[in-house]
Amino acid sequence: MLRIVLTALLHITLFGCMFAQPGTRPALEEHIRELEVLYGSWREAGNGLKERIDSAKLAIIRIDLLAMGLPALRPGEEVIEHPGHMLVYDEKHEQARWVVHIASPELTQGNLARIDTFLPDPLVRTGTAVTADYWHSGYDRGHLVPSADMRWNQQALAATYLYSNISPQVPDLNRESWADLEDWVRRYVNLSGRRVFVVTGPVLRDGLPTMRNEGRLNEVSIPERFFKVIADLDGPAPKALGFLQANAPNEYPTISYAVSVDSVEQVTGIDFFHSLDDAIETRIEAQREPKAWYAMGDPFSAEREPLKAPLPKGMYNTVQAKYHIGRSVTVCGTVVSARKTAKAKAIYLNFDRLHPDQDFYATIWEYNGPNFSYDPETYLLNRTVCVTGKVTLFDDIPRISINNEHEVVPYEEAIR
Repeated sequence: MLRIVLTALLHITLFGCMFAQPGTRPALEEHIRELEVLYGSWREAGNGLKERIDSAKLAIIRIDLLAMGLPALRPGEEVIEHPGHMLVYDEKHEQARWVVHIASPELTQGNLARIDTFLPDPLVRTGTAVTADYWHSGYDRGHLVPSADMRWNQQALAATYLYSNISPQVPDLNRESWADLEDWVRRYVNLSGRRVFVVTGPVLRDGLPTMRNEGRLNEVSIPERFFKVIADLDGPAPKALGFLQANAPNEYPTISYAVSVDSVEQVTGIDFFHSLDDAIETRIEAQREPKAWYAMGDPFSAEREPLKAPLPKGMYNTVQAKYHIGRSVTVCGTVVSARKTAKAKAIYLNFDRLHPDQDFYATIWEYNGPNFSYDPETYLLNRTVCVTGKVTLFDDIPRISINNEHEVVPYEEAIR
């Protein structure tokens, strides 16, 4: 059908326009009407074909999730299947225990708009949370499967707005560090062109507090932490990584919350990727190699984890620098980029994160250049160092102005 419509459209477009004479307005108007009818048929046929393609893709996702992606089930647990994702619901806490999906390269083609119509999940026999449970609670309705991962298919997108895919998250988590983590996974998929198996959920335990807003119909537990486990299982070198974030403001970059899958299993009691060969499962679940998840061309690939606090001798990492504005302190981190600007007549050293996302940077003014026996722009790049001086704030970013090379010390030397 699609081929016939396209052939007819091409025939009328080429030959109709070729032989249309100037001044034959009625003929041209009729020609436009014919083209509009054919265009409508073409769009209808194309939409039908896309639906068939999407259905096949969703069927493959289902097959692969069942084969490799599902965590081990506890006695009595039931897997709820939706287009694009699956879950196990925890009635006691009124949210999913875990949700699993595949972030596929199709997400790069997704342009469907957000729905923002949250509904109870009709497939959960015990019932799910409802809008009244979240209304005026002070918590965001945090997606476990990100809706942005499913904007390539309407059914899959709609399923992410069911309350079985929602957990209460503080706004500073949902809109900041958790969103950064979701973007981090999508960036890997976009740039690598590879699929990623993703398991996400709250860390549930007995005794969690529940939301206390008036008008609630269910007792929804408030998790203290959330987890996300990712795995690239296609190809000869599978790999995996876990993340744990507090249900609170998280000020460190995404890479700082990376842990091994084994660590997530210890915290949650969930057995991930149990369907894999035991040797492969053991190897990838012990990994904590976040740098392996920066695909070629990733603009963030140069970033480094801030040094773990507390640092010895009263020193601070780059994230802590903002708490010491106006004080003379020592701040330590890795110089990930350096640039000299003729306009400002200075060298800027960005620590741990690249501009404009850096938490801290150091400045060496041109007139202090003779106080260095080396070229700071090249020598300090990719080195972990400590700088000492007064912390000031410029464009809301803490910085220290370095006057001479004695105010820059290698980290290993500084901690001795």
